[in-house]
Amino acid sequence: MTLSQTGAPTKVARPTPPHAPGEAPTGQRWRVLALLFGISVLNGVDRIALAVGLPVIGQEFQLSPAVQGIVLSSFFWTYCLFQVPGGWAVDRFGARRVLSLGAGLWGLFQALASLAVGGVSLILTRLGLGLFEAPMMPSASKFTAAWFPERERSRSITLIDAGAPIGSAIGGLVLAELIALFSSWRIAFFVVGAVTIAYAVFLYLRLRSRPDEDPRVNAAERALISARAQPEAIAEPVRHMSRRTFAAMIVGRIGWTMIFFGLATWGPNYLAQARGFDLKSMGYATFAIFMAGGLGAIVSGALADWLQRKLPRDWAFKILFGVSGLVVLGGLLLLPRVSDPVTAVVVLSVLVMFHFFGSLYWTIPAMLAPRERIGVVGGVMNFAGTSSGIAAPILIGFLVQWTGGFDAVLTYFAICAVVYLVGSLLIDFRERRVLP
Repeated sequence: MTLSQTGAPTKVARPTPPHAPGEAPTGQRWRVLALLFGISVLNGVDRIALAVGLPVIGQEFQLSPAVQGIVLSSFFWTYCLFQVPGGWAVDRFGARRVLSLGAGLWGLFQALASLAVGGVSLILTRLGLGLFEAPMMPSASKFTAAWFPERERSRSITLIDAGAPIGSAIGGLVLAELIALFSSWRIAFFVVGAVTIAYAVFLYLRLRSRPDEDPRVNAAERALISARAQPEAIAEPVRHMSRRTFAAMIVGRIGWTMIFFGLATWGPNYLAQARGFDLKSMGYATFAIFMAGGLGAIVSGALADWLQRKLPRDWAFKILFGVSGLVVLGGLLLLPRVSDPVTAVVVLSVLVMFHFFGSLYWTIPAMLAPRERIGVVGGVMNFAGTSSGIAAPILIGFLVQWTGGFDAVLTYFAICAVVYLVGSLLIDFRERRVLP
């Protein structure tokens, strides 16, 4: 132990011992990734639970569409507010402690939702859920920075981010089945919350914040993790983010999250009310739609790595974002003209798959921001994105109540798709290099 400048004790990382020639690196970092992917999936399950149960809960509590929108929005009030404090807690107390404790507490609030007696008590449980889910992505970023070499970090964070739509997919199916099985949304909410609490304990027992704290990591893997992406003699990239690029990133991200959070909160209601799905059919449709989103997130990371080997980075990312935005916009304009419910689910699945090419936004701060400002830029981007989660459910609720349907909502989504497309194409991804 040593003392920091403030006098607080700090840990000193063990030096990496030389490894035997030919020794194969252990694969503990991939086990860490699997654990983080698992909690990301549960994050998505707990987040979408209310949206799946709301057609039943709304009738039981006699909630108008506008009030339902406020209830759905309440999660984001604390989720957005505690992004920065959550990141600070991760830096101060360690990703392992903060993520494990946060997961246990958000699971507790998910279970407590089963005791709700009206809209106000539902809002209180959602506030707790949002507060303790807030450190999820800051923790994931901290883990990937500590556990993965530079060349593997984009794939790692994209895979973790894919857990959100996959969790929404699994949550839609599992919650619908549990509600049907027990004839009770309350039991379903309690079961899901209890599973999250159990997984949080498992996370604390199995995760370590850094490789040098984990005896299962050998010297070869520690050397691989700490290796530079490029030899010293090769020109180093100059990290530069102009004001225009920063603004374009924020605008594009807001356009993207408006659609995602809108679908995550009101998608099941759209399927039930506008497309006539019963509870179990809605669960299967939600599974197909958001599983396609998870596939899109994973594919986008692989395509980005492949295209950057073939084309300049600016072209590669603009092609991916351009195709993503155009497909999403086309699908949203097509949906009001589709009368068959199954065809509508297919169209939604395709547009959500391409929409999740937007997971590549998580690569932008580390790619373009100066090293000393990566955290700040990423935090501002995430704050802007989650802020839209506050507005989207409320706005959609009022649109449904005022118009009596979802056509106006789809028009609103199409406008957001244009914002996402234009913002993404205005980002300057060009790489500049100078000799060291």
